[in-house]
Amino acid sequence: MRSRMSDRTGAAIRKLRLSRGWSLAALSEESGVPISTLSRVELGQNALNYEKLMRLCRALEVDLEGLVTREAETTPAASGRRSVIRAGEGPPTRVAGNTGRRTASDLLSKSFSPIVIDVTARDLQAHGPLAVHAGEAYVLVMDGQVEFHSHLYAPLPMGAGDGVYFDASAGYALIAPGLPARVLLVAAGETTFGS
Repeated sequence: MRSRMSDRTGAAIRKLRLSRGWSLAALSEESGVPISTLSRVELGQNALNYEKLMRLCRALEVDLEGLVTREAETTPAASGRRSVIRAGEGPPTRVAGNTGRRTASDLLSKSFSPIVIDVTARDLQAHGPLAVHAGEAYVLVMDGQVEFHSHLYAPLPMGAGDGVYFDASAGYALIAPGLPARVLLVAAGETTFGS
C-alpha cells in the first residue's frame, strides 16, 4: 500500500523537476539517482532513503525544508480531466521498430501514457533493439496477430483481444509475423517515446 507521504514527496519532486524543464533522465544525471527509481518515486510507488533524498535536494537546489514545503503545497490532480482522441490523430512516435500515435498528449502529469502502435516489424531483426522504458506497461492487441518478445520469457503469440501486463524496464519487442497488427500500449507515468 502506498503512503500519502510517498505520494506527496513524489509529486513535490516532480513539480520541482518540471519547473526546471528537466526530463527524468536529466534529473537522474544531475542527482545520480536511477531513472527507474525516480519514476517510481514520482508515481508514489517507492519512498526514498535519506541519501537519495539529499542527492535530489542538491540537484533540485532545494533544502529538505523547501521540499517539505512543496509537499504541503501539493494537491491531487483535478479529477475532471479528459482528452478526446479521434481515430488516426495524435503526434506520431516510434516504439523501437514500430510506428504509432501518442494519445492524450495534451494532458500534463499523467499517471500513464497510452499509445496506439501499428506493428509492422516482421521479425526481431526488423524490430531492432528491444524497447525499454521505466515502469510497468500493458499491451492489448486490437487487430491482427502479434508476438510479444522479452529477455525473460519465451515468445508469446497473441490475437485480437489478448493482453499482457509486464515490466517494461526488462525490454520487449512487438512483432507481426503475418499481416500488420495494431495494439494499444499503456505505459506507466509520462513515458516518452522517440518521435
